[in-house]
Amino acid sequence: QVQLRESGGGMVQAGGSLRLSCTASGSIFAINAMGWYRQAPGKQRELVASITSGGTINYADAVKGRFTISRDNAKNTMYLQMNDLKPEDTAVYYCNIVALLNYWGQGTQVTVSS
Repeated sequence: QVQLRESGGGMVQAGGSLRLSCTASGSIFAINAMGWYRQAPGKQRELVASITSGGTINYADAVKGRFTISRDNAKNTMYLQMNDLKPEDTAVYYCNIVALLNYWGQGTQVTVSS
């Protein structure tokens, strides 16, 4: 059974940095894309960054220039480096893998104080 586990969330002051990790256990075949989403209280879940199997990367406008998505296939791990964090980045961050099935992690809280 495939499981995604996020880590690296926490509380940081505005301007600070965090790196989120998402490690997949189990075998996932035919991956189309991997990505990070976030959901703030009272808001819909939104895409933060994604990377396709071909390596195409996409960022939400709100995080361009501040966040970097990457992956280490050998470690079955995806990362989200978040720099210059802002209070509006506060949310629960989820990793997602789109393959034959759609997989989600349990989420990790990121809180940015002003």
